[in-house]
Formats: sequence, C-alpha cells, structure tokens
Amino acid sequence: MRQADLPIVDIAPFIHGDAAARAGVGRAFGYALETTGFAVVVGHGIPERLANDVYDTMKRYFAQPLSVKSRDAAPEKTKGRGYLPVGIESVARTLQGETPPDLCEALVFNAPHREGDAARPNIWPAEPPDLRGLVEAWRDAILRLTGQLTELSALALDLPQDYFAPWFADPALTLRFVHYPDQAEPPMPGQLRYGAHHDYGGLTILRQDAAPGGLQVADRDGIWFEAGVVPDSFVINVGDLLARWTNERWRSTLHRVSNPDRGLTGSSARLSMVAFTAPNEGSEVACLPSCCDAANPPRYEPVKAGEYIQSKLRASMDLTARA
Repeated sequence: MRQADLPIVDIAPFIHGDAAARAGVGRAFGYALETTGFAVVVGHGIPERLANDVYDTMKRYFAQPLSVKSRDAAPEKTKGRGYLPVGIESVARTLQGETPPDLCEALVFNAPHREGDAARPNIWPAEPPDLRGLVEAWRDAILRLTGQLTELSALALDLPQDYFAPWFADPALTLRFVHYPDQAEPPMPGQLRYGAHHDYGGLTILRQDAAPGGLQVADRDGIWFEAGVVPDSFVINVGDLLARWTNERWRSTLHRVSNPDRGLTGSSARLSMVAFTAPNEGSEVACLPSCCDAANPPRYEPVKAGEYIQSKLRASMDLTARA
C-alpha cells in the first residue's frame, strides 16, 4: 500500500517566534487540515524521554494478565474510563452499522477537571507503581500542547489567537493508551485493529510507534494510504465536531488501524498514545464567523459539545448483542 504524504508542520516558530512566524505556521497548519485533515507536528517541545517513559510503562501495564487488568475496568463500559478489554468496542459502527469488535484494548483517563466527578472518576491501576505519576506528567504536557494548538487553530482560521479561550478554559481532554495485541488467530471478515471511522471531537493528538499494522488514511476518492512514522512527532487530525464548527472548511478524514501482515515473524504488537481534545462539555458549537458568509451559509445546527461526543461513544460501544 502506498504511503500517505501527510504535511509536516514545525510548530516551534509558533511557540517561540514573532507574529510573522506565528502567522506562517498558522497558514501551513490550516492548509494541512483543509486539504487532508491531518498534519504531522514536530517542534512541539514535549520531551522525548517523557514520551518514552510513558510508552514503556504502558507496555508493562498491558503485559499483565487479563485478570489483573480487569480490576481497573469501569463498572459500566459506556463510561469510557479505566481498562477497556478487547471486544468491547467497534468504532466503525458509528458509520457502518453492524461491524466486528475492534482488536485492541485500552486504558483511558480524563483531564484533571473531571477528577472529582463521582459519575466518571479516573481509575488508577496499582501496577506498575510509576504509572500514575507518568500519566499525570503526560497529561500536563498534552494540555500545554492542546493550548498551543488551539491558539494555532485560531490563527489558521483567520480569527484572533485567543478566540477559542472561552471554549477551552476547561477543556474536555481524554487520554487513551491503546494496545493492539499480536493476533494469534486470524481476524473475522471485516475485522480490524481499529475499524474505519471519523474521530468525534476537536483535534486528535496521536503518538504512534513503528510496529506493523498501523494508521491508514483514506483520500477523497476512498483510496487507503499508510501513514508513515516521523520520529518525535504527533499526528494531528480533525474530529467531526471541529469539522462542523468550521463548516467543513477543515476535513474530518476517514481513517483506521490495519491488521499486521500475517506472514510476519516476531511480535507485531502495537501501542499508541492518543489524546482526544474537545471544548467544554456544556458549550455550544455553532459555525465560526470566519467559516460562513452569504454564499456559504452554516451547514449544521448548533450542538452541545459533550452531548454530541457522548452520542458517538454510545454508538461505538453498543455491542450488547455480541456480549
């Protein structure tokens, strides 16, 4: 399969540069999200050592027996917190109806503003013992990056740099560490590590590894391409809520995680570290003023951010018939 030529955007000049440098990065970032819906971001400033430490700790977590990991599962799977075992989710259901469960397991955490939410508390595993501290450090780093990308997005959309501040004063950030195990048995027909889907919220921030069976992106003609791995980078893509917000000026692009070649020898296990960003859950998302005019009126009615995303999550986890 051909490799996707995803745009690479160095955001260091935006973080450290003057107004002209920030504007230039904004143009490059906006062009990427208008044309492909994806950008590979470098120059982000998150220490690679932190990323590697989190990655290694998560590998140790997922290597534990299922009986141990299951202690970290949320009482209700649709809460989307804690440990989610293989077979609990099918993201392609949000587009295609009945589809096989995805071949992955995950450990999921909220941003700190929801830590006191009794209905959706974070579940912190006892092992490995350094996991919580590393996840909290990673969360703080991703929150900083989210703030930078939010300001960058405003410039890219011809808005004041602080335009999105009210919507992201209390952002809805979900950290999802996803493990794709070795596939000892052949997948069912149509079954993938992660089925073809659109993300649901704002910008998705992905740190992927180079294991076989990785991210694939569909172009406008529905042809699939492999997304290569750029060292020390994040893959950024647009979710459905953000596409609505921009009146589809920015693309929410179909993507999936493929199965590894069954002819390969050795481990093909894969671990991705994903952050799903979104505005405050109770905020209203309506077409941005820079994305509509008399010739291009708003295409969508306003929605509540949290309600919209939760409806997508419920659809992806509606596997009761298979339980």
